[in-house]
Amino acid sequence: MTRPPLPPFTRDSAAEKVRLAEDAWNSRDPHRVAPAYTPQSQWRNRAEFITGHEAIIAFLSRKWARELDYRLIKELWAHAEARIAVRFAYEYRDDSGHWFRAYGNENWQFDADGLMERRIASINEQPIAETNRLFRWALGRRPDDHPGLSDLGL
Repeated sequence: MTRPPLPPFTRDSAAEKVRLAEDAWNSRDPHRVAPAYTPQSQWRNRAEFITGHEAIIAFLSRKWARELDYRLIKELWAHAEARIAVRFAYEYRDDSGHWFRAYGNENWQFDADGLMERRIASINEQPIAETNRLFRWALGRRPDDHPGLSDLGL
């Protein structure tokens, strides 16, 4: 199975890959997200080390059970051959109604079929007031006319 766009990436194909990943993550459906990764994909997400589809699905299920009203924006930072560097921010609330914005960077490595075989994520978050939220579209895919990270000054 291939997952276009395929490496080696151009600026346009890398940006398309980033947007496709953003769209999948904004679905908040672990079973939609996991097929973009190789069966033995390796992740480092903060202090967690995850390998394979089942572990990815379990991790994302836990994540989105506690990170409610999750909305994410990803932006291409750099690309070369089969690698893409991304910066991102997402907002969510916890079950007590407290809002947070997380900021981070990801390094992605793809196989020849366009599946991500390695994901290294570094993430920091801070509490925000509900009135300071910037990501206010309806849950799901970010509308094409919604500002990106650079446009929002993030």
